[in-house]
Amino acid sequence: MRLTFLGTGTSFGIPVVGCDCATCTSDDPRDRRTRNGALLSLPGGILLVDAPPELRLQLVREGVRSIDAVWLTHAHADHVHGIDDLRVFTARGGRSLPTYVPRECVDELHDRFPYIFDPRIRPPEGTTKPEIRLLTLHGEEPVDILGASFRPLAVPHGAVSVYGFRVGGLGYITDAKRLTPTVVEALRGVRVLVLNALWFGDPHPTHFNVEEAVEAARTVGAARTYLIHMTHRLRHRDLLGRLPDGIEPAYDGLTLEI
Repeated sequence: MRLTFLGTGTSFGIPVVGCDCATCTSDDPRDRRTRNGALLSLPGGILLVDAPPELRLQLVREGVRSIDAVWLTHAHADHVHGIDDLRVFTARGGRSLPTYVPRECVDELHDRFPYIFDPRIRPPEGTTKPEIRLLTLHGEEPVDILGASFRPLAVPHGAVSVYGFRVGGLGYITDAKRLTPTVVEALRGVRVLVLNALWFGDPHPTHFNVEEAVEAARTVGAARTYLIHMTHRLRHRDLLGRLPDGIEPAYDGLTLEI
């Protein structure tokens, strides 16, 4: 199984518009963070995790030619507003794209993208729209995707739940404020853990800061933990010197074999 980080930034991305801070003006390419998303190469094909606004640019950068399924962690704009970029795959392949979503997100996606999900709306002759087939996730009920068994893991993120997952030796959690005891137990034994972390210091009402993410990583006990969903208050080079052994920042384009 191969994991590629498409984007490792928060909803503002980095550089932030109009910002001259050290991270936004850094010449280290690891400090340029697009919105959060990832690819998983599985036995039966490629799974896209989230559809951020820069999705087309991310896929071109990584030389991606096909997507076989999608997992949407939740319906916030920085995780789904690149959904129209899936159109190239469904138009070229002539089939709908299975897309796994939390049950509570289905109505919101229908309301926000009626041109995609309302069957009464068809594109004009000679044009296309994304052909997406929503498959709902139910609690922690395992689901088989592209030849691999996924266990959905719901974590609190303000008023909504975000659905990460465990698949084999990988645990993937984004936009969490805490890990419930059930999620911690489900992640026991993972070799690689992915966690969100905004910044050092000030607590945030809906996201881990770095200290909270480090504590959560220690509780899970994975051999390696990679931080994602980072703001411009974190420089990659500085993080490498401040994080404990076994925990490091991810960056756009980083690929791991798991």
